[in-house]
Amino acid sequence: MWESGTSDAELADGGELATLKRRARAVSGMTRGFYIGRFQPFHNGHRSMVERIAEDVDELVLGIGSADDSHTIRNPFTAGERIMMITKSLVDFDLVTYAVPIEDLERNSVWVSHVQSMSPDFDIAYSNNPLVIQLFREAGIDIRQSPMFNRDVLEGSEVRERMINDGDWESLVPEAVVEVVDEIGGIERIQMVSGSDSNGE
Repeated sequence: MWESGTSDAELADGGELATLKRRARAVSGMTRGFYIGRFQPFHNGHRSMVERIAEDVDELVLGIGSADDSHTIRNPFTAGERIMMITKSLVDFDLVTYAVPIEDLERNSVWVSHVQSMSPDFDIAYSNNPLVIQLFREAGIDIRQSPMFNRDVLEGSEVRERMINDGDWESLVPEAVVEVVDEIGGIERIQMVSGSDSNGE
């Protein structure tokens, strides 16, 4: 199911300690994964990925990418709102999860160490983003990818477009996400910012 990237490797600048921690978790039989996304919003494709990852790991860190951005068409929801979406959507999973905000960093060469500084230690990273895959590989992190679930419909841009145009977005996300979006007035927000973003074009 998963395609494996490079194997565990000792890294410079503290990489040996990270390797020792991973080995200690391996001895204890516990594996922790890392899955990063913007989750704008968390949709059924993300949930499907978590279900697949749950077959491999005991714990999962979900990195909330672009955590410092909100109230735009591309990133309408705050990091805290996305944490609510994820936490409520995964409450019934038999998997320990941690949602961790990861602010953007414009220096790709140090991005993995930035992620590691914000996250609990992890053994395996999961992504389908080519740049993310390459950065983790170069850092010696085991990276795995999987075919995405119903990608032609289940992508954040499609969900956001339907929100803006009063389309059926609810069927593309877990029920808990619908509840969070309703609670925060998310539809009104994205429709308002889409109007303000288009004025200058």
